[in-house]
Amino acid sequence: MDKRNIIYYTDELNDEFSTAQIEPKKIDENYVYLHHSLFKRFTHFFWYRIIATPIAFLYVRFTFRQKTIGRKAFSKCKDSGYFMYGNHTQVVGDPFIPNIINFPKNDYIIVHPNNVSIPVLGKVTPSLGALPIPDGKAAFKNFNEAIETHIKQKHVVVIYPEAHIWPYYTKIRPFPDTSFTYPCKLSAPVYCFTNTYHKPKFGKQPKIITFVDGPFFPDPELPLKQRRKKLRDTVYETMCERAKSSDHEQIRYIKKEEDHD
Repeated sequence: MDKRNIIYYTDELNDEFSTAQIEPKKIDENYVYLHHSLFKRFTHFFWYRIIATPIAFLYVRFTFRQKTIGRKAFSKCKDSGYFMYGNHTQVVGDPFIPNIINFPKNDYIIVHPNNVSIPVLGKVTPSLGALPIPDGKAAFKNFNEAIETHIKQKHVVVIYPEAHIWPYYTKIRPFPDTSFTYPCKLSAPVYCFTNTYHKPKFGKQPKIITFVDGPFFPDPELPLKQRRKKLRDTVYETMCERAKSSDHEQIRYIKKEEDHD
């Protein structure tokens, strides 16, 4: 549990408040995103379903007493792959919650290279569905191919468009429309999930209620830039509305005043 009471910030787009300090490795064109061997398929099943899924269930249920509202919306796209966007407010919970609310589908989460650079655990996170953001244009070819393949295989690609972790933050930070290029180019459906925080009945850990909304679809009549902006705005506005239901502020965020010296 994060023991900070107040966090001062200056930039909603770029400030990072995760306490983890990791030196990320470079994800170049030699990084393998897709594995086709039987052994790799087995290791994915083992780590993802046998190990991670039960741990995720126990963690979010017992730590946050997490509850999902709107999960039935997924039934509209049960026979297809889709993208899912959420607010980035938990170091451990953010990888776990999509696993639970999307079950039995497989989730693949776009992550910072930090997540595959952790000693020991970094060797396992790719089997858990981590898709690290690549460095350079040459590496993006494999990255984009992996995303397209997972959507075709009816998996879920999870994106945290805020990019940086703000623990327990109860609002939605502005985020660019860049990551919405993927569903627009693939004409894939989009969902959003909003984790909201609520006063605990006992203990100090707040309860999380997760709202699921969608599906939203790219407008094929619009050019790509306008298409992704419209999709981004729909998701952002929906998440902002859901975030209003939070009634507990575990950590208070205060914007630093600009220095006019």
